[in-house]
Amino acid sequence: MDKESFKDNAHRAKDEFDELKESAHRTKDEVKANLKRAKKVKVILSILKLTLLAGIVIAMPLYVYFFQKDFLNQFSSFDDIIAFLEMYKTQSIFIYIGVQVMQIVISIIPGQAFQFAAGYLYGFLPGLLYSIVGATLGTLISFYLAKLLGKDAIHLFFGEEKMTYFIDRLNSKKAYTIVFLIYLIPGLPKDIVSYAAGVSEMKFKPFLILSLIGRTPGMAGSLLIGALYMKQHYIGMGIIAVFAVIAFIICIIFRKRISKYLDKFYEKIVD
Repeated sequence: MDKESFKDNAHRAKDEFDELKESAHRTKDEVKANLKRAKKVKVILSILKLTLLAGIVIAMPLYVYFFQKDFLNQFSSFDDIIAFLEMYKTQSIFIYIGVQVMQIVISIIPGQAFQFAAGYLYGFLPGLLYSIVGATLGTLISFYLAKLLGKDAIHLFFGEEKMTYFIDRLNSKKAYTIVFLIYLIPGLPKDIVSYAAGVSEMKFKPFLILSLIGRTPGMAGSLLIGALYMKQHYIGMGIIAVFAVIAFIICIIFRKRISKYLDKFYEKIVD
């Protein structure tokens, strides 16, 4: 090969290398631009998800409270709720289950008052069955609604690293113990916990089981009071109230043993 041909080949090789280098830079810039666009889209979707979740959890209850007072006034007393359910006869069962679901999802309908009414109208065991069905559906909806709409948005606003730190602890055994006690102890805000669990990485099966076990004594007590009220067994109602207080005190005294038992139970239902 002569000197001129060698130079031509070298120049061509250099030009091809420069083209490849420029093409690589263009590809790199395009990848960066695509990643930037994808990040913007993710941010927008996260904000929309958070807005929708806030609308369901906050705006909807506020709307019902301030602009649908006539609807809420139908449930202002025990007798009003009884009259409302009796108006629909056999359909009232589905209405009652729906109310239990909505009470968990939007946290504004008086669920306990409806449980009194269910015990009065349907009796203890049927009322308990309908209550468990409603609680299961409500927990499922709020848990997965939060998981679908809230996780990315929560990571966006609070930082993924920080949220991961707390989520790891929410997945611990003690987190499920806390969840159980929140549902067990009367007067504590319960229904927002389903959303918090959904936003975290808690497993649904143990969360559902522990929340239902925690809910059941309170639901059973409300249903029994309603059933006894129908029969005018006021002494029985008083006994239930005393028993509830004693059970609460026992839970406080033996909370450490209960926690250990729940840890073992948690291991069984997670496996």
